[in-house]
Amino acid sequence: MPDDRSAGPIDWREAIPNDRLAHLIKTATRCVTRSLQLRLAEHDVSIGHWIFLRILWENDGLTQRALSEQAGLMESTTFSALKAMTSLGYVTRRARGGAEDGGKKGLIFLTPEGRALKEKLVPLAEEVNDIAIAGADPADVAAARRVMLTMIGNLVADEAEGTQGRRIPSTREIARIIADSGKTPRRTATRKTNRETS
Repeated sequence: MPDDRSAGPIDWREAIPNDRLAHLIKTATRCVTRSLQLRLAEHDVSIGHWIFLRILWENDGLTQRALSEQAGLMESTTFSALKAMTSLGYVTRRARGGAEDGGKKGLIFLTPEGRALKEKLVPLAEEVNDIAIAGADPADVAAARRVMLTMIGNLVADEAEGTQGRRIPSTREIARIIADSGKTPRRTATRKTNRETS
């Protein structure tokens, strides 16, 4: 009789039961993201667009830089996403004086179509959250939330303290450092390591 618990070649319960919290969080995040992406795709919205839509639903009229900072993404990533979202009719750029197409320094506003997506998409995210915690005791969910908030606070403080006089290098800078060291990253090994550590 087949084992219906299997989520791939190795049952996840066997692979990660005693793993570190960071890996469990990463795995849970990946599962939640995939589940949400399946639902968003039915509405022609990518997970990348979802990130920006959520921010703009709460705080419309941001600069590209402010939107990048709130999303925790590079400006180049934000630019690409906004370009696609503009062509889909979800957002528009306006100059600070209100004229359309404010260019890169313009403010980003939701269109009526982009704003209307909130009513369709937020329930999908709520459904994914409900699925994720199904069967969990409400007290455990509340405790998990407190632990996550504590972890976030601790790590934000650690980053603020650790980056005094330093900054996180870009992916391009890291690639240059590796190239200068004479080491060649092995793609297959990296992919295998990512799968094994996920």
